[in-house]
Amino acid sequence: MKTFNFGLVHSLVTPFKDGKIDYDTLGHLIEFHIQQQADGLAIPSHTGESVSITGIERKEIFKFAVKTANGRVPIIANVSEAGTDLACDLARSAMAAGASALYACVPYYWTPPESMLLEHFTKIGQAGQLPFFVYNSPEEMSGVKVSSKLTLNLIKDLPEFAGIIDLSLDWQYMIEVISEAKRMQPNFQLISGTEYMISARAIGATGLLSSVSNVAPQMIRHLYDLCLKENYQVAYELQVDAAFLYRLFNQYGISGLKAISQSLGRDVGNPRMPLDQLQADQIETLKQEWRSCLSIKNEPHAWST
Repeated sequence: MKTFNFGLVHSLVTPFKDGKIDYDTLGHLIEFHIQQQADGLAIPSHTGESVSITGIERKEIFKFAVKTANGRVPIIANVSEAGTDLACDLARSAMAAGASALYACVPYYWTPPESMLLEHFTKIGQAGQLPFFVYNSPEEMSGVKVSSKLTLNLIKDLPEFAGIIDLSLDWQYMIEVISEAKRMQPNFQLISGTEYMISARAIGATGLLSSVSNVAPQMIRHLYDLCLKENYQVAYELQVDAAFLYRLFNQYGISGLKAISQSLGRDVGNPRMPLDQLQADQIETLKQEWRSCLSIKNEPHAWST
């Protein structure tokens, strides 16, 4: 299996208009993030409301994103689903569309034993035949965790398995995973799924799946590059602001990301139900907190750099 270097991947929102995917705006969004030096694009990610997008729509998005990117950046397809067969079907479609890599979380809604998680992920990886990353976010997934034991079994059983995207903020777990995994697979990759990049990089993470890049791509690019060079002292102030924005958008959610994007001249529509739009007073409070972050003063407005 060819090695895929994850790098800094932007986890894009999905634009909607009148309840439907707005492909014109999605095209602008892809072009914008390529301009902003993303190493790859995750489409449709959890930030992109993947759980509110039908399987047919997700397959159309895979094709559209690959065609629009046209080889300039890799497309990393999120194929997470509640059922194994459903996820395998998405994995095959993403591979056929030309995606460069795949990722999936534990099955939605269920809390299967570890033996079933191993089978679930193995079948997805085999179906897609692409470098495959497992997304570990216990807080989002009813406490179901991708353990270090499961990680080692995936390395043993699945040649396509490339690494873990971790959102747990459990530094002890991350150290355990990367130290044990690299003994078995030296090119194993630990990817941070949060913008706490100094800590993640010090542990050994080499990639970042970033949702904050939707609104602060330049700041996150600078932070990532400094951390990759292990220049942590210079990166410190950026890290403080990135952590603030991570917490801010955890509070306001996808609606908050879309509201700030609109304020920056990039209207990506409202979230799909059941997610709520923010009220006017909430948006004003969010904007005030956003503007208090000094590192975002040079972020681009509209669709150009």
